[in-house]
Amino acid sequence: MLKVGIVIGSDSDLPVIKKATDMLTELEIPYEIHIYSAHRTPEKAAAFSRGARENGFGAIICAAGMAAHLAGAVAANTTLPVIGIPCSSPAFGGMDALLSTVQMPSGIPVATVAVNGGANAALLAAEILSVSDSGIAHRLEKKRRADCLKVLDKDARVNEALKALD
Repeated sequence: MLKVGIVIGSDSDLPVIKKATDMLTELEIPYEIHIYSAHRTPEKAAAFSRGARENGFGAIICAAGMAAHLAGAVAANTTLPVIGIPCSSPAFGGMDALLSTVQMPSGIPVATVAVNGGANAALLAAEILSVSDSGIAHRLEKKRRADCLKVLDKDARVNEALKALD
């Protein structure tokens, strides 16, 4: 089974990436996490990216805030799918990171999820891996059904509560 690589720019991004690791664990997808900075450890980030396919990765998730060049720096050094998570920062609430992550030049794509969107990044990585792994595809379908049932249960409870008010 292919793994998901996770690269964060700082340990301050751990709360955001925990949503991704929790989701990958739930879907039984192995992952590795590393802290590499696009600016302070560019050689390490590049080496990880260049060797990712050979090291058994099928997708890479990158989380960074502020200038948020990490996902682009990783994508520049691999042809694996890269998913960027822009992280919120005090100065601009994550808008700076969102724009830095989503505005990639032609030829170096980075899929970008919402600010602090760790769970969706993991789900997108799982969907990418599911193209060639029917076990992951089955677990994704099962999760979707469970999520649907949760919403329908909430709908029923709200409607019962509203009827009780009449």
